[in-house]
Formats: sequence, C-alpha cells, structure tokens
Amino acid sequence: MRWPFAIVIAACAAPPATEQDEWDKRLAERVVDYNAALRIAALRLTGDLPTLAEIESVANAPDPRAAYAAQIDAYLQRPAFGLQMFRFAQDMLKMGDEPALDSAAAFVAQVVVSDRSYLEVLTATSGTCPSFDPTTGRFVPGECANGPPATVGLLTHPGMHAHFFSNLGFRRVRWVQETFACTRFPAEVATSATDVGGATPYTGTFPFDSIAGKATGGRVDFRDTSSVICANCHSNMNHIAPLFAHYDSSGQYSATLAVPVPLPESPPAEMRDYLPAGEATAWRFGVPVADMTALGNAMAADPDVAQCAIARVWNWALGKPDIVDGAARVPPATIEQHVAAFKASDYHLRSAIYGVFTSDDFVRF
Repeated sequence: MRWPFAIVIAACAAPPATEQDEWDKRLAERVVDYNAALRIAALRLTGDLPTLAEIESVANAPDPRAAYAAQIDAYLQRPAFGLQMFRFAQDMLKMGDEPALDSAAAFVAQVVVSDRSYLEVLTATSGTCPSFDPTTGRFVPGECANGPPATVGLLTHPGMHAHFFSNLGFRRVRWVQETFACTRFPAEVATSATDVGGATPYTGTFPFDSIAGKATGGRVDFRDTSSVICANCHSNMNHIAPLFAHYDSSGQYSATLAVPVPLPESPPAEMRDYLPAGEATAWRFGVPVADMTALGNAMAADPDVAQCAIARVWNWALGKPDIVDGAARVPPATIEQHVAAFKASDYHLRSAIYGVFTSDDFVRF
C-alpha cells in the first residue's frame, strides 16, 4: 500500500515543542542592572541612597559584579546597618516603640550585626534584653529580669509575654508559629484525615484524643465534634501553650499557670484545660519538649525555622509584604541555595543577607 505524501511528512515531523511558561519567559528576559540593584540595596541596608562615588565605583569597574559585591559588604559593616536590622526585627516581631518591647528587636539586630548564629534568637541563655542607640548604631548589653528558671532566647522575653498576653496563652503560641515558622496554624496536617464523628474530618497529626475536652475534665471542649476545625489547630497549640502559660500579664514568670481561661470570673488555667493527664508538651508530633529550653532547641533544629528566616530576608530584600499577613509565600525552590548556605554557615544571617543582595535574582530586572 502506498501512503499519501502528506501523511508520510506528518508522521516524520518532530513533535511540537512544549510551550514555555509565560513567567519563565519573563524571568529569562531580565537583564543585569547593578545601578538599580545598588540603589535598592543601599536603601534597605543603610536607609540612604548610594553616593555618586559608590555608583561610579561600580559602573566604571573592570568587573562590575565584584565591585557591586564589595559595596554590599561595605554596607553591612556600617553602623547604619544596625538601625536597619533593628527596624527589620521590629517588623518581624510585631512589637516595638517602647523600651520593654524594643529590647527584643534590639536582641535580634544585635545577633545579626554581630554575625552570631541566628539560632541564638531561640536558644541564648543570657543577654536577651539589650538596648540599641539608633544615633550611634551601638548595642548596650542587658539582661531580662522576669525570673524564668532559664533564659531561652526570645521565648522567655518579658516584653513578648506581656505584649501577647491572652486567654490560655494562645496569642504567644501564635506569635511563635508565625514569626519563626512563617505559617499560620494548623502547623501540621496529616496525610490522611480521620473521621471523628463530626461534620468534617480531623486532620491533625496528633491523635484526636491527645488534647483536652469535657471528657477529660477540661473546661474548654477542644474535642467538640460540632467544630472539628478547632481541633485541627489546637492539636499543636495545646501541646505548646502550657510552656508559655507560666508568664503573667507583665511577662513575669510564675511557678503556677498565670493566664486565664475564658470563663466567668476568668479563672487561672490548669494543665487539664490543655491536655489529658499523662500527655506531654511537644513542639511537633513526635518532638516532645519538657520545658522552654527543650522547646528552643527543638525549634532551632526544625528546618522550617531556617527556611522561614531566609524567606523573611528574601521578601524584605525584594520589597514584598509580610510573609504571613500578606500571604507572600516564597517557593522553597526559589531560596533553596540560600537556605543551604545559611545552614552551612552555622546560621549566620548577615552572611545570608549578603548572599541574597548579591544573588542573580536581586541584580536582574
């Protein structure tokens, strides 16, 4: 049988090329512009525009990329960088404008400017209430005086505990989750849902009966099957909150739980309000933490915390809104190399900031 010529040609033709994604095309069209990058970097890192001498030193250099990188490094050495980090920390922590609160932002800024491990923000055992002089860019050491059994970074900071005081301590737990993990609750979602007899299935990773309810003597029924969606968040929250419930409305540590339950006359919380008898506190499912020191160490070891830190720097550098409030999520693949470098540097955030501001994505427009 003889095939028509047109059919033979069609059969031998190469398959049609896969159409390129529109956004990939636009990214590929970007060109390097060190002048524009320098202007943005100077504003972010020093609060001022670059000088004419700085602009010309990059524009007229035999190797503009190396000259630009050297200028970024110079910005990071200036006292003005301390003020920018202080403001960055105020925005990240969502607390500030008075000394008791600003000492938390000052501590974060001090860790970054001093090129210490960022994980000290969660694990430092002293010096977590410094002050900052914006005119000189200098930090004055300071200790918090709220009496915890052990100082654990910002997790025991009196200003934070006072600022986020609430029923059962849940605002403090939300602050920890959103600030350092960059996501809202629920913190964990099971791969498969569980039918607990409610209108919707339960999706928490902890067993449904691991949180308190009327059946276990709790005064708030977190196991209420008419609103299982509450348990999805509280499966994590209730395992963390008891550790934060020991701080009163002034941020002072108390041996007994010092936060109220939302009931008539606001009685103080008890462990039975959070967890059934015998259930341990935990950062995540399978990660028990007996005290605040263990919590800080567990968070420091959590890869989500490292990724969150880099994502916040990325959004700040590129002028994006808050990663949680503005839902400005950063795709993990976008910052994968920066996160890896951050871990390899022993979590030095100043080095990570240098890496972001000298990256191809930052200098291309």
